[in-house]
Amino acid sequence: MTTIAIPSGMPQYDDVPRYDVAAVRADFPILDREINGHPLVYLDSANTSHKPRQVLDVLREHYERHNANVSRSVHTLGTEATEAYEGARAKIATFVNAPSVDEVVFTKNSTEAINLVAYAFANASLRFDAARSASSGGTDDRFRLGPGDEIVISEMEHHSNIVPWQLLAERTGATLRWFPVTDAGRLDESGLTDLVNERTKIVSLVHMSNILGTVNATSRITARVREVGALLLLDCSQSVPHMPIDVVDLDADFIVFTGHKMCGPTGIGVLWGRAELLAAMPPVLGGGSMIETVTMGGSTFAAPPARFEAGTPPIAEAVALGAAVDYLSGLGMRAVQWHEKQLTAYALDALGTVPGLRIFGPEVPVGRGGTISFALGDVHPHDVGQVLDSLGVQVRVGHHCARPVCTRFGVPATTRASFYLYTTTEEIDALVAGLEQVRKVFG
Repeated sequence: MTTIAIPSGMPQYDDVPRYDVAAVRADFPILDREINGHPLVYLDSANTSHKPRQVLDVLREHYERHNANVSRSVHTLGTEATEAYEGARAKIATFVNAPSVDEVVFTKNSTEAINLVAYAFANASLRFDAARSASSGGTDDRFRLGPGDEIVISEMEHHSNIVPWQLLAERTGATLRWFPVTDAGRLDESGLTDLVNERTKIVSLVHMSNILGTVNATSRITARVREVGALLLLDCSQSVPHMPIDVVDLDADFIVFTGHKMCGPTGIGVLWGRAELLAAMPPVLGGGSMIETVTMGGSTFAAPPARFEAGTPPIAEAVALGAAVDYLSGLGMRAVQWHEKQLTAYALDALGTVPGLRIFGPEVPVGRGGTISFALGDVHPHDVGQVLDSLGVQVRVGHHCARPVCTRFGVPATTRASFYLYTTTEEIDALVAGLEQVRKVFG
């Protein structure tokens, strides 16, 4: 049985759920691979996670036994596919404690989910302009944007939570503002009252940074958002796979996350939104399945979530994501969170022994997750990554789609190691040994 050695200084709790890491690893066929003659050490789960057999089997079985389109068929295969698809939606609603299953919208990833909300704002704002000129109205004020209105993000966002809002600001004349990042890799909330104000229409923040590992405590920001009557979106791409998430406790208006980072397949993501907000949002994509009626003179639209799922959806991917949720729920998200907390504490201690290594983000395992970005002296991250790959250690190098963070800390790129429910301390030891080899190669 593989266990995690609790680092010195870490409290030990008897009531924390745990699981057998060796048994978990046996569920992931890819972990048996060798890379360049070395056992695979996969430390890139913030980019994409591996898939257990339980998910792979469901994906294969769906195509082999139940393949059909959803919603419109009355034949047996169509009914089976529809039940599996909607069953997956129900599993995901339960997983994040959504008050209603109809609050779960399937997208292809987090990026599309964020864009869906941003384009709904754009569509509502364009409709508002036309309605204003025609003296007709009919669009919810909360989604109307124009000059004088403001959108707030942060400096630590993934590009997918920056670019859509930049485009929205350009289209509507609204102003984009952001929280800065402190030297310790935390959100700087010192200007909260000025930054989130009566002109703010939406605040969109990362819940856990994909480059710094920071887990943002959002309660103060949420309280301010409510005070000024704005909306709040949280990018939970890096938090939903790694810790228990309850949308009621978070008190956000929207959250987004993606399947491939949580043991599911690629091509499937989720937008959760409050039911009354989804009902007020205009559609973004038009086509089949999202309509109520269509005439040559105009169309009316289905209620959410169908309104936002035009065309044939990623059916098998959604079903497999449901299987991934079953797998994670079987382990217990508190157990996953505790496993990674111990790993992170171990890794911070271990990496601290490497001469010349600089960690970006919190250097303590409090308010941070199992994603650690670093620089090793003057060695370029690409060189670090290539040497590590030659030893079977897989890490991510580059700006991680978070270039403003790299700019903030004065580096062109970083090396990133990220952990998940199948990572072991032995793999972290292999990373540290590999970094020593990098130091030998590059002096």
